[in-house]
Amino acid sequence: MSATLAEVITALERAYPPALAESWDAVGLVCGDPAEPVRSVLICVDPVESTVDEALELGADLVLAHHPLLLRGVNGVPASDPKGRLVHRLIRAGAALYCAHTNADSADPGVSDALAEAIGLIDTVPLEPRPDAPNLGLGRVGELPEAEPFAAFVDRVAKALPATAWGVRAAGDAERMIRRVAVCGGAGDSMLGAATKSGADAYVTADLRHHPAGEHLEKGAHLPALVDVSHWASEWPWCEQAARVIRETFGGNVAVRVSARRTDPWTLAASS
Repeated sequence: MSATLAEVITALERAYPPALAESWDAVGLVCGDPAEPVRSVLICVDPVESTVDEALELGADLVLAHHPLLLRGVNGVPASDPKGRLVHRLIRAGAALYCAHTNADSADPGVSDALAEAIGLIDTVPLEPRPDAPNLGLGRVGELPEAEPFAAFVDRVAKALPATAWGVRAAGDAERMIRRVAVCGGAGDSMLGAATKSGADAYVTADLRHHPAGEHLEKGAHLPALVDVSHWASEWPWCEQAARVIRETFGGNVAVRVSARRTDPWTLAASS
């Protein structure tokens, strides 16, 4: 017996409460009838042409995405618009779209827990805990089972995440020993200060900008070394975490697939 879309949403919102979303965010059901059955789900980071193609090829009844499709207000979703076209394709196929974004970032476990788990961190706590709930919040900081040189740690991160043209960039002394690590899935240079206060030896995140990174490094070699990965790769481990939520709630009644399609926008890299 399949679940209804409303039942799947209830399970997702227990794991990733919408109340945890930032005020500017747009989370929840984008399209779909809560009364309709859900037999299969595709989970992805980005609701884009490629992942919608995959969902329709699989006959999925629901696309669960991390990033919102309609983050900013719109007055319509015409099929002549790229995002509107995706909505029309999903509706015509009888497929729903649900997005869990910053609510999944702050949940316990959430996006940064999945990144920390992929890297192998233990004893993690929020990097920026919520005042009303210290177990919730953005980022995570934890420990490696054993200290290792920064160069080996960078290699560990590269092996833990899916390959991208962006790759893994790092700034720090290759021989520095790394034990305490802060992570933040997605764009995290706004949390450089929190990573520093946490006493981390290294900070792993995405989309580090030139000036914040440079200014951070100029403050001294005792501050966290930096590891910069692609935004998509840093959040992709969350897809399997979300898949577990559905599998544990509905067992074999709902088939779940994690999309392996690389939706990182960068496709080529070259070195001089």
